[in-house]
Amino acid sequence: MDSLLERFLKYVKIDSQSDPESDKTPSTDKQWEIARLLKEDLEKIGMSEVEIDDNGYVYATLPANTDGDIPTIGFIAHYDTTPDYNGTGVNPQIHENYDGGDIVLNKEKNLVLSPDYFPELKKFKGKTLITTDGNTLLGADDKAGVTEIMEAMAYLIKHPEIKHGKIRVGFNPDEEIGRGAHKFDVAKFGADWAYTMDGSDVGELEFENFNAAGAKVIIEGKSVHPGYAKGKMINSILIANEFMSAFPKDEVPERTEGYEGFYHILSINGVTERTEMYYIIRDFDRENFEKRKRFFLEVAGKINSRYDHEVVKVEMEDQYYNMREKIEPNMHIIDIAEEAMKDLGIEPKIKPIRGGTDGAQLSFKGLPCPNIFAGGLNFHGPYEYVPLESMHLAKDLIVKIVEKTAQKYAK
Repeated sequence: MDSLLERFLKYVKIDSQSDPESDKTPSTDKQWEIARLLKEDLEKIGMSEVEIDDNGYVYATLPANTDGDIPTIGFIAHYDTTPDYNGTGVNPQIHENYDGGDIVLNKEKNLVLSPDYFPELKKFKGKTLITTDGNTLLGADDKAGVTEIMEAMAYLIKHPEIKHGKIRVGFNPDEEIGRGAHKFDVAKFGADWAYTMDGSDVGELEFENFNAAGAKVIIEGKSVHPGYAKGKMINSILIANEFMSAFPKDEVPERTEGYEGFYHILSINGVTERTEMYYIIRDFDRENFEKRKRFFLEVAGKINSRYDHEVVKVEMEDQYYNMREKIEPNMHIIDIAEEAMKDLGIEPKIKPIRGGTDGAQLSFKGLPCPNIFAGGLNFHGPYEYVPLESMHLAKDLIVKIVEKTAQKYAK
């Protein structure tokens, strides 16, 4: 079997979902299984300085094989998968020489991956697609990136004729809950810059992302027998509905694109006495981002003003910021990646990330870190898939970036 495919299948079958309700790092004990496996695999391929710290961060080094003042560059990927969809029991399906039509993922559930709904499928006709079986997500976000980095390092070790400087590798937990870079040791990593392999379709090269915040909304009601409730009951579910209705109906993920921001309710759970909601707030522009947060709090304040106590409580926390302001002074790292893509016949797609990446937080911690495609599509659900050929291109791109960096700075 293709070694990249074999490695990817091995990694995605490991349940490594993170948990936003946990205060541990990693947030789930099951993430340790893949973290330890990655350490073992790095050692097997011949990497140096392989270690796993107390928080599950895995680091390794590929020493330089040439002289010269070549910058140390890094490649980073996260090994957790989202808690927003089932990630237990992943059973990947391989579809060789895809015919361009419908792929039945799960006949019993009538789940079909169709180009009628996902038109980008058509461009992968003739490729090998790896999909779910309709019961789980796939986990290409970001085990595709992990696999590509691992395979690129193995290739460089087997091909010493490719000259390169010192390369650092980092694999981390909890990106999917916004904490992937929180305990990443930038000083110990010691790279001049790095790339996260955490994008989607081939050619993506991203150095702009949302400013992001998360907000937990707690509504405390009063439960009274409905027959005697007049003037006494406070139905937290009705207040939750009022709260949700206060936001612009078009400023939601399903109605926005490009640089447009949004409010997104992720979950709601409640009874008359208490309702809890979890929101995420996103905007590319920092000023608009701050306005969104203020409006969010104002909605709660207006509701509370009608009562003699705080009925709606908001716990809001910034998650990450737009890395553009940290990358723009270092655009040479974008130039190298763009040139490497063109050398491989890949058309660069420089666009904003409508989401987040560990690279955003790392950039603000002093490690400029744009994001590169890993090849997967339709993340976080049963329709997720990745073309095998796209992962190979990502692996080749890592090798080419390493090679071009050495060529540029060895002169």
